[in-house]
Amino acid sequence: MLDPTRLSLFCAASIALILTPGPDNIYVLTRGIAQGRLAALAAASGFALGNLVHTLFAILGLSALLASSATLFGLVKLVGGGYLIWIGVKMLRSAGTIRTENALPAVRPGLIFRQSIVANILNPKVAVFFIAFFPQFVSADADAIPLQMLLLGCIFVVLVLLIFGLIGFFAGSLGAWLQRRPRTGRWLDRGAGTILVALGIRLAWPGR
Repeated sequence: MLDPTRLSLFCAASIALILTPGPDNIYVLTRGIAQGRLAALAAASGFALGNLVHTLFAILGLSALLASSATLFGLVKLVGGGYLIWIGVKMLRSAGTIRTENALPAVRPGLIFRQSIVANILNPKVAVFFIAFFPQFVSADADAIPLQMLLLGCIFVVLVLLIFGLIGFFAGSLGAWLQRRPRTGRWLDRGAGTILVALGIRLAWPGR
């Protein structure tokens, strides 16, 4: 199963990535500013559950791949490492400006929740990211890989729910703070980009 060091690294990387400005957490923030905490928390919950669906898809796909060829599974992990490096470099080069001034029309929290789930599930970038990101933290015990990935996925969902929930709960004051510091996203991108590049290099290093 997962060792404490591997699990700690996963949690640290996940938190950095979840905090990095992107369509999902910016939507939660702007929805909270426009409509209040309940709407923001509905969006946060929807995005979190959508990530659980992506986890299940990744488990099914990678488990089938491992069953057919351990070598091919290792190749997917190596390609995934390269993909993480590519995303990390893009983050390091990003301007990272956070914009929260766009007004959103009022929508019922239940509809926001359902729309957030669907939007997350239908995002192909999230699916590709999960396939590249999660296998980097599983151990070599092939029989336990699906269970390890399920555990990582549940931890990721909880972290998304907690962090997005905090963003939504404090949306008003957080939005005002970010408007006074529009380049905060640049530093968040740098931190997450550095982590992704390091993970990719760690995987691609000879002997890993």
